[in-house]
Amino acid sequence: MKKVVIGLSGGVDSSVAAYMLKKQGYELIALFMKNWHDTTGVLTGDCPWDEDVLFAEMVAKKLKIPFHTVDLSVAYRERVVDYMFREYEKGRTPNPDVLCNREVKFDLFVKEAKKLGAEKVATGHYSRIKELNLEGEIIYRLLAGKDSNKDQSYFLCQLSQQQLAISIFPLGEIDKPEVRRIAEEQKLATATRKDSQGICFVGKVDLPVFLQQKLKVKKGDIIEIPKDIDVPSFPNLYPGDDVSDEKLSEMTSPRYFNSSDGKKAGEHSGAHFFTVGQRKGINIGGKPEPLFVIQVDVKNNTLFVGQGHDHPALNRKGLFIPWGEDHWVRKDLKMKPGENREMLVRIRYRQALQEAILFARKEGLYIIFKDMQRGITPGQFAAWYEQDELIGSGVISG
Repeated sequence: MKKVVIGLSGGVDSSVAAYMLKKQGYELIALFMKNWHDTTGVLTGDCPWDEDVLFAEMVAKKLKIPFHTVDLSVAYRERVVDYMFREYEKGRTPNPDVLCNREVKFDLFVKEAKKLGAEKVATGHYSRIKELNLEGEIIYRLLAGKDSNKDQSYFLCQLSQQQLAISIFPLGEIDKPEVRRIAEEQKLATATRKDSQGICFVGKVDLPVFLQQKLKVKKGDIIEIPKDIDVPSFPNLYPGDDVSDEKLSEMTSPRYFNSSDGKKAGEHSGAHFFTVGQRKGINIGGKPEPLFVIQVDVKNNTLFVGQGHDHPALNRKGLFIPWGEDHWVRKDLKMKPGENREMLVRIRYRQALQEAILFARKEGLYIIFKDMQRGITPGQFAAWYEQDELIGSGVISG
C-alpha cells in the first residue's frame, strides 16, 4: 500500500480527489498549505485561508485521514509574489498560477510531504499522467483532463519529469459535475463551496492596490491609437517552408507605437499596472467603443489604447520564446535549431488549442499561428501540445 500525501485545500476538487484515493486503498495523509496571510488588495471574502483550513480539516475528519498543516508563506512570497512584482515592473504580465505549481505545490510541498513519508503526492488538478516505456526508460506524459471545460494541464506546463513521476491526479478522468455529485453523495463539507478564483492562494484582488505594495503610483499619458493604422499581413506558413530568421522575427514582433502615432486621451496612474488586452481600469468614457490596452511602455510610462475588441493592434501572427525561457516536459521531443514542427498551442488558460508551426532557430523558438491571435502578452506562458499531450512551454518575449 503506497503512502500518498494529498494537498487538501478546502475546496471541492481536492476533497473528492482525497475520497477517491481513500476508496482506492491508498494510505492517505492530508496536508494543508498556508501560503498567504496578507490581505492587502484582496477583495473581502475571497480565499481567506483561515476558512479554507477549517473546511479542509472537516473533510479530513469525514474521511478519517490524518491532517497536517505547513506554512510556506515566506517561500511563496519570494518565489511567486516577488516574481509578480518584478515582471509587472518590467511591463510584462506574469502567470503566478504556473509559477505556484512549479515552485510551491510540486517542489516545496513535495519536500514537506516526503517528511511525512509520502511516496506519491496528489492534488485536485484536472489533468492526467500516463507512463511511456521508451527503450527501457519511463517517460511521464502530461495529458489534458477529460473535462475540456476544466482541463488544467496549462497550469502544469512547467513541471518536470521528476515532478510528474511522484504526482497523482485522481480527477483527470472525470468531469466537474461528477465531482460535485460525488461530494454531495459523500456529504463532504465542501460539496457546495464555490471554486476559488484569482491569484493562486491569494484570491481575487484589486490588482493595482495589490501591486502598490511594491510598485509606485506614477502619472502618465494615455495615447489612443486609431483603428485605421497600417497592419502588415502575412501568408500562412507550412512545416516544410524555408523561412528566414528576419521574416520570422517580423511575424512575431509586436507593433511599437510612439506618442506621435495617436492622440492623448487621458492619464493613468502607472503603466506597470496594466496589461495588453486589458479593458478595466482605463477609466475613459464617451467613446463609440470601449478602450483596450494595446501597448504598455514602462520606460516612458505611457499607455497606448485603442477602441474596440477587434482593434488591429491587438492581433499578432506569432510569438517568440528565447532559448533559456523554454521548458520541455518531454525532453526527448525537444526541438533543435533548424527543425520545424506542427503543434497545437495555447497562450492562456481555457483558450482553445490553436494550430501553429514551431520554428526552432539558433536564438529561440518562433511560433507562427494559422490564425491571428488576440492579446499575445509578454511574460505569459505559451504551451504546445501534440493532440492532448502537453509537450512543452515557454515565457513569451516582446
